Parts: sequence; structure tokens; C-alpha cells
Amino acid sequence: MGFWTDKKLVVTGGAGFLGSAVVRALKRQGAEQVFVVRKADYDLRQTEAVLKLLDDQRPDIVIHMAAVVGGIGANRARPAEFFYDNLMMGTQLFHEAWRAGVQKFVTIGTVCAYPKFTPIPFRETSLWDGYPEETNAPYGLAKKMLLVQGQAYRQQYGFESIYLLPTNLYGPGDNFDPASSHVIPALIRKCLEAKARGDKQMIAWGTGSPTREFLYVDDAAEGIALATERYDQPDPVNLGSGMEISIKALTELVAELTGFDGEIIWDSSQPDGQPRRALDTQRAEQAFGFKASTDFRAGLTRTIAWYRQQSGM
Repeated sequence: MGFWTDKKLVVTGGAGFLGSAVVRALKRQGAEQVFVVRKADYDLRQTEAVLKLLDDQRPDIVIHMAAVVGGIGANRARPAEFFYDNLMMGTQLFHEAWRAGVQKFVTIGTVCAYPKFTPIPFRETSLWDGYPEETNAPYGLAKKMLLVQGQAYRQQYGFESIYLLPTNLYGPGDNFDPASSHVIPALIRKCLEAKARGDKQMIAWGTGSPTREFLYVDDAAEGIALATERYDQPDPVNLGSGMEISIKALTELVAELTGFDGEIIWDSSQPDGQPRRALDTQRAEQAFGFKASTDFRAGLTRTIAWYRQQSGM
């Protein structure tokens, strides 16, 4: 509790899916002065807005997780936007936070920064061993530049900053918009809508062969809060659950939990994305005591129940 006493925090993206969970976690830890940045008030792509934010709030700690995000379809449709917006929001805020005397800057990166073909499990030391998967490379590289910036500013100026790499997130409050959602909310919505219509079949993207690792959003928030308090090193840190599941097995599990019992048809003309994705989570456990605790099936069940309630399905 002592760490958080009298600390002023600015959380960008704090009204979003992960951000809301992080704000709750910070308050549980004892943080009392948490300011949530909203785009309507501060457009972080604009230098003037960044300067105004820092002058208005004068934070001790900035946790930066504001981002333009989406699934494979959104990344393919808007790669320039995903690159420019994410790069400009992060690099300007980071630079001006250093200039303003912020004590600590916490960057939330992305698993999309890893090379397309990375040995399983992904270790932080593999981060520069190749180019990211093409469909989300602009997003992944824009976020990855904040790691470079953090290490450079630490080296030259002694600025305290850390870089966290959460894997794919899921949970209540996720984005279920079919135009921009990630795989779990997309599948939940597809299955529930197919069931409601009485469909005998459902189309799923790709081949089902890729694998992914998923982290429950409240677990990710706990990891970010712990790292903010306890971690101060230049090396990036994975935040994951240590599990790996194929998209085919995931789709079948979501179908089971939503009650959709029709046939699943795989549309192999659609991209699979990165072939495999699973993180080595040892550094987070050793460095600041984080280990995910939510059972995947239980987390999915809670997520489905939340969406049913919100959608009336």
C-alpha cells in the first residue's frame, strides 16, 4: 500500500477493455489518484493535447495502453492508421512525460511485436529475431518502437520506464463488433447468432490450425499493477497464462459453451495469422511475482454470460 500513497497516475486507454480492468486493479492496490484519459478530451496524436494532459494532471506515473486495435480483418483494412496512430500516441507521450519529470512510464506493448516464426514458447530474448506476421506488422512495429524508446531514454537520461507484452486478452467487457473484434468475442457472437437463427452450419476463418494463448483481462490487469509497483528494468516482460490452444479447439469449445451444435465450416481463403503463439511467462513470475490464476474454461463461461446479458441473447 505504501508505494501507491499520494501517487498521481495517468492511465491512457483507461476507459477501454483492458484499461478499465487496470484502473480497478490499481484502486484495489491502494491507488487513490487515478486519472483516466479520454480521447474526446485529449487526442494523444496531437502534441498540444499531450502537453495539456501532462500540465493539467502532473502525474507521477503514466500507464500507456491507449491504442488503435482490432482483429486480422481490421489490421488488413487499416494498416496505415494502425501504424501512424499508435506510433504518434506513444512516442510523443513518452518524450513529453520525460520532459515533464514523470517518475515512471509503463508501456503496454503487444504480442504482435514478436517475429512471425518464433520458437515456442515465445521468450523475450526472441523479440528481434525476425519480422512480425504481415497482417499485424504495422501495429506490432509501431508498439515495438516504444521499447526502443524506453531503453534509449533509460540509457541516456536514466528515465524509469518498463515495457510489458500481454498476450491475446479476453473477458467481460471485450469488443464484440464483428468489424474489429478479436477471435474470442468474434466466435462467441457468431455461435450465439447462429444458434438463435437455428443455423445448421457456421463459417470460421482460416484453417483452424494456428494456436493462440489467451489471458483473462483481470489477470492481465493484476500483472500490470504488480509490474508498475515492483519492476524497474530495461528488459521487456511477457504477460501470459502459459497455455496454448488451437483455433479449431477454441472454436469447438466456444460452440459447446454457447450451445451451438451445428457444423463448423473452415474458410481457408481467409488468413490464419501467426502460425503459433504461446509465451514463456517465467520472467514475470520471477521479477514481480505475477502468475495468471483464471481457468480458461471458467473465464470463457463468464465472458459468454456477460455478452448474453448485454445482447439479450
